[in-house]
Amino acid sequence: MLRSIAPALIVLATPAYAQTVSPRADGVEVQAGSLTLRVTAQTDAILRVRIARDGKFPEDASWAVPANVRAKSVKVAPLADGFATSSLRVHVDPATLRLSIDDAAGKRITADLPDPIKLDGTGFTLRKAMPVGEQYFGLGDKTGPFDRRGASYVDWNTDSFGFSPATDPIYKSIPFFVSVGGAGGSYGFFLDNTWRSWFDFGHREDGTLAIGSANGPIDYYVIAGPSSADVVRRYTDLTGKAPLAPRWALGYQQSRYSYMSDAEVREIAAKMRQSQVPLDLIWLDIDYQYRNWPFTVNTQTFPDLKKLAGDLKQDGIRLVAITDLHVAAAPGKDYAPYDSGTAGGHFLRNPDGSTYVGPVWPGPAVFPDFTRKASRDWWGTLFKGFVDDGVAGFWNDMNEPAIFETPTKTMPLDTMHRIDSDDFAPRDASHAEIHNVYGMENSRATFEGLKKLRPNDRPFVMTRASFAGGQRYAVTWTGDNNASWEHLKLSVQQLVNLGLSGFSYSAADVGGFTGGPSPELLTRWYEIAAFTPVFRVHAAKDTPRTEPWADGPEHLAIRRRFIEARYRLLPYLYAVAEQNARTGDPIMRPVWYDYPAARTAGCDQSMAFTLGRSLLIAASPKPESPRPYDICLPAGGWYDYWTGLPESGDKLSETPALDRLPVYVRAGTILPRQPLTQSTAQVPQGPLSLDIYPGEECSGTLYWDDGLTTNGATLRQTIRCTQTASGLTIDFDAREGAYKPWWNGIAVTVHGWQGGAKIKGTTATANDAARTLSFTIPDQPRAARVTVSRQ
Repeated sequence: MLRSIAPALIVLATPAYAQTVSPRADGVEVQAGSLTLRVTAQTDAILRVRIARDGKFPEDASWAVPANVRAKSVKVAPLADGFATSSLRVHVDPATLRLSIDDAAGKRITADLPDPIKLDGTGFTLRKAMPVGEQYFGLGDKTGPFDRRGASYVDWNTDSFGFSPATDPIYKSIPFFVSVGGAGGSYGFFLDNTWRSWFDFGHREDGTLAIGSANGPIDYYVIAGPSSADVVRRYTDLTGKAPLAPRWALGYQQSRYSYMSDAEVREIAAKMRQSQVPLDLIWLDIDYQYRNWPFTVNTQTFPDLKKLAGDLKQDGIRLVAITDLHVAAAPGKDYAPYDSGTAGGHFLRNPDGSTYVGPVWPGPAVFPDFTRKASRDWWGTLFKGFVDDGVAGFWNDMNEPAIFETPTKTMPLDTMHRIDSDDFAPRDASHAEIHNVYGMENSRATFEGLKKLRPNDRPFVMTRASFAGGQRYAVTWTGDNNASWEHLKLSVQQLVNLGLSGFSYSAADVGGFTGGPSPELLTRWYEIAAFTPVFRVHAAKDTPRTEPWADGPEHLAIRRRFIEARYRLLPYLYAVAEQNARTGDPIMRPVWYDYPAARTAGCDQSMAFTLGRSLLIAASPKPESPRPYDICLPAGGWYDYWTGLPESGDKLSETPALDRLPVYVRAGTILPRQPLTQSTAQVPQGPLSLDIYPGEECSGTLYWDDGLTTNGATLRQTIRCTQTASGLTIDFDAREGAYKPWWNGIAVTVHGWQGGAKIKGTTATANDAARTLSFTIPDQPRAARVTVSRQ
């Protein structure tokens, strides 16, 4: 029993071994036998826990948490068995190193089980209590149940072509989860370890949350809430926030493996415009290259890439090209990436020092050493030709890394990397240590290279494999999914969990990559994807076409209508994306993120999500079924997005119809929208629309800029509304920023209104059937109030 905290060092004797407790200004350090536990308060609500074997802590370095973030800490108040911050109470049993964490009111957040740390050679297991009421989310785009409870997972980036809803592992390793429903509120857990690791949520042992790794440091963070939003924001404080993407990345995107020629790309673009389907991006998969060699172009089929990119851009369409990381091993073939990479020593090595060569799309291939800064810098220079040709973004695929003709699907674990980067001490490292961060460092090299080549532009990079913190460099997608109803449902859950895991910009191949969707499945997928962060249609070779017109005019009309809905919503979507860049709040969220009571509302919400806080999308939890299903709306009032009419209750019954996806707007929302355009490059013609859905805390945000650069002028404005006995007031805050918007006027529609109204300086039109009041006012760049008086 620890009797005093006054001495700087306290030694307690037990029959087994001595314990040493050392209070620190920012936490506590406890030694028990050969183990030393150090808990430090990074902030009042974020704790870092490190455990040293034999009293020696591993190197304090990380690929996920930057050095300047790890260096932060706050002073703590000592307790008899630990310490306190303003938010937390930390307790350590010095005999067992058993750790428990409470909130300031004494409610338990998380606690170790007895025998909390087990060592097995170079590996370890941490054992924590898993209370009955807790649910667990996150871990990126893992398959399995939406709630991770009762399942177990391995973090090992794996090329999982045609994965099933039960396949694990797949492409990414994001060792972070969010716990919801505990006595102390929501908390997060992040294991900062790049080796093969695993999470078991009571699968092998009931009531036990077990976390372990085959090797590497015992280094983790506990992130307190109490809300899930608090946890996610603080996790992105640690690992970084996704930068605001170029606005065109939010538009509709068309892809296929592959569009085989310049002529086919032009045909797709022309048909999109002829069909009046808005489009911002066309993707080029590997067949645009010469013999699948990265950073080459097959000039037989793509004779002038620069002209193609320029012509498309004139029509408001940008070109994104794939650049896999496997460089063709082509000595003596005048292949610049291989020749310059070899000359610079930029490729991975076998244990004997020779260059590692493995088969991928080009045949024999070599692999850049992305954990070296010099190699990342070299990689970035390879994009210059494409950038000069006007290619707008780049797609890093196969970067788990995927290797053909091997049962492991990747390179040998003894392949050698050179760490020479960040605050790591320079050293060699095995692929077993680097494997899970290899794809992230590949996308980092691409991102940083584009920043150097186009310093003022926002880079757009998509990656398949990544690790915690990879959101700083790239958007992602869920990989080679299947054309099935179960994969449509899985895609929603994957994207929501990616958002909770820091990857706010995410996509799933609409329609499924393998197989071929039925017309109804493809249309349903279009409808749901229109409200997801990245909207890309993509399919494999030898599969049915999945362009919007593929299944005839009826399906084209529905798909086009949902694409158009997305483009009209761009002012709202862009403001949500900018909020994400500042706060880390996901773009696509589980309903309970902003409405915690929804988690236990009684409806199956496995296909429900919100876009930002204000739009709720409620697809059927059994999307293949025509049977009615229940929709639970959070308390506070909601409006049907399509009709604008207020809903009369919190529980609705919906009968599926092919041309309808239930979408609702929170009462108290001021929703900005714009006139329809055919791409984000087109300037909308007409006024900005503000749809006002009266309710409590009524507000909305305008954010706009040029959509392209990182240092240009911006516009930000908050708008509020208040219901009064005589009508409604609309208050415009003074606009921040110098950006001049495209609109000169504002078309206001007040929903849930009955009767006429009087507004100074303008005429209002009431529609009693739609329960709307509409009027137009000049733009309001300065603080202003508009009063709507009932007649």
